[in-house]
Amino acid sequence: MKKSFLEFLYLGYSFIVTKLTIPSARLLRQPIDIRGKKGIDFGEKLTTGYHCRLESFCERGKKSLIFGNNIQINDFVHIAALNEVRIGDNVLIASKVFITDLEHGSYAGNENDSFPDSIVKERPLYSKSVIIHDNVWIGEHVSVLPGVTIGENSIIGANSVVTKSIPANSIAVGIPAKVIKQFNFETKRWEKV
Repeated sequence: MKKSFLEFLYLGYSFIVTKLTIPSARLLRQPIDIRGKKGIDFGEKLTTGYHCRLESFCERGKKSLIFGNNIQINDFVHIAALNEVRIGDNVLIASKVFITDLEHGSYAGNENDSFPDSIVKERPLYSKSVIIHDNVWIGEHVSVLPGVTIGENSIIGANSVVTKSIPANSIAVGIPAKVIKQFNFETKRWEKV
């Protein structure tokens, strides 16, 4: 796709800002909203789309949002990390994806549960790590919720909500996301589950 002169200038501007602020990244398209930068490990060769929001709420000085190498995230992606969101190498994330390890309040059905009449923004934050292994493809409009692990080489279909872990070499779709195919290394085919 051929870019206009203005698009070329804007990419140049984004490249300069990237190299001045996060030199290890390949390209962070502007505008981008980075909150809690000290709590983010940007890895090597991160590329983002426009209007992404990357947030670390880590309070102890450790990294809570950890990117591997050669990751591409597209426009309007929002990733929020309190404890740990770890994204492996060579991951592709489509536009309008939401990934988080935290919730406002607890809803586990135990003594820590939040009362429904309490003010939502004042409820304590609860966190369960999110791990996305190497070579994962996450489709458009996907939400990945706390406590999820997505195994290597897996694909999450567009508009899915991932509430439970997905094994390696799988294709998962739906709300909630369920595995519909797995790769069979003997037949060298994606087979229905």
